Amino acid sequence: MTYNLEEISWTIQQEIEKYQDTLTLESTGRVIKVGDGIASVYGLNDAMMSELVTFENGTTGMILNLENDTVSVIVLGPVLGIKEHQLVTRTKKFASIPVGDALKGRVIDPLGNPLDGKGPLNATEFRPLEFEAPNVYQRMPVSQPLQTGIKAIDALIPIGRGQRELIIGDRKTGKSSLIIDTIINQKHESMHCIYVAIGQKSSTLARLIATLEEQGAMEYTTIIAATSTSPASLQFIAPFCGAALGEYFMYSGKDAVCFYDDLTRHAQAYRQLSLLLRRPPGREAYPGDIFYLHSRLLERAAKLNEELGKGSLTAIPVIETQLNDLSAYIPTNVISITDGQIFLESDLFYADILPAINVGLSVSRVGGKAQSKAMKKVAQHLRLNLAQYRELARFTQFGSDLDALTKAQLTRGERMAELLKQHRFSTLPIENQVMIFFVGTKGLLDEIALDQIRTFETEFFEYMTKHQPEIPKKIKESQDLDNETMEKLLNASKQFIEKFKEKKQ
Repeated sequence: MTYNLEEISWTIQQEIEKYQDTLTLESTGRVIKVGDGIASVYGLNDAMMSELVTFENGTTGMILNLENDTVSVIVLGPVLGIKEHQLVTRTKKFASIPVGDALKGRVIDPLGNPLDGKGPLNATEFRPLEFEAPNVYQRMPVSQPLQTGIKAIDALIPIGRGQRELIIGDRKTGKSSLIIDTIINQKHESMHCIYVAIGQKSSTLARLIATLEEQGAMEYTTIIAATSTSPASLQFIAPFCGAALGEYFMYSGKDAVCFYDDLTRHAQAYRQLSLLLRRPPGREAYPGDIFYLHSRLLERAAKLNEELGKGSLTAIPVIETQLNDLSAYIPTNVISITDGQIFLESDLFYADILPAINVGLSVSRVGGKAQSKAMKKVAQHLRLNLAQYRELARFTQFGSDLDALTKAQLTRGERMAELLKQHRFSTLPIENQVMIFFVGTKGLLDEIALDQIRTFETEFFEYMTKHQPEIPKKIKESQDLDNETMEKLLNASKQFIEKFKEKKQ
């Protein structure tokens, strides 16, 4: 056996030239114990709060506790493959989510993985889950309405773009139905919708997705799903994923609305994690920073100033109450953070008054400034009239004699209350709402039988679209109701009412 010394020398020379003497350092630790979605890791002394780490089996985790010799990591995935003494490596990155127009019409989990079987997301940009909220100088006053298509909300509890409006009520009172209707109504509003499902049943979420697809609303909607089968860690980060995606559109100069359904389960997931991390419990066993958790989430909603593009992110969180109790810990916390609340009452729901909105306990602290001039003119006295009607209705239960003025108030109030009723998936454009409220507040419905109000409403819209199309068109374009349009609308309404009465006789 002979050796070619020149060939060996050349080979060694090539290897020496390819050799790089740079060293790479990795910060690693080892798992001490793991259970209930929490891993205790020894080492990682230079790790940061909320930093992502990688376990030996490829599972990702996020650091939530920093202690003397150990860090506590919430596992963002299956725990089964994680064992004691496994290596844990720092990524030196914080949790982020893919963002962009590629997410429209998609269903993803809080880690950004697609769940809808439509292939990869093809997103090129990422945003961190935690981001500093805009300061007061970066914001501008809320001045543009977010049209929900729901008469009771747009007239009495208006929501503005950039506002934080809470939907609160008992279980099965129509909270999610309000959200679905609002999403459907954004079809022609250049609004991107983000729906965050926290702790919901998979079957419930599947029905919601099917409804949005039937209504053609998934084209501009992204759903972030952390269902009841997801670990508490994913339910905890889910709303922050929704806020990060909404911020992408906001800082791009666009409008977005994010629905958090619901923050009660989000608080429960955080309580579970905090107790497992052995953090000190407070009221109702919630950790002391539960208020800060929700405030730093909801404060990210804003209407940006002109320098930042005038984009907006509207936050609509949902809270579930027990027996209409608004004084519980989580409801009072979120009520104090938001700019108003829409309270759905179970008694109204069981009385078939839908949507079951309690007008007396519902309020919008910002939206009135964003309400269109046309709606302001027709609905400015509506809340007061309804309050007076309900007071009179309670008083007349005792059967006392009524004078003509009181009877007239009751008649008007009954018809206005009937006008506020609305079926699911039957959202109304702003011009139709303005026209029907104008007819009601002018007293033109007082002679219409109460059981014919809904039929009247449907036929009235058909009549105006067919015979007087210039009136709704002008209201839509100008968002105002000037004297000339008001006079035309009054005459057209009287003509239709005469025909309606003749038809019903």
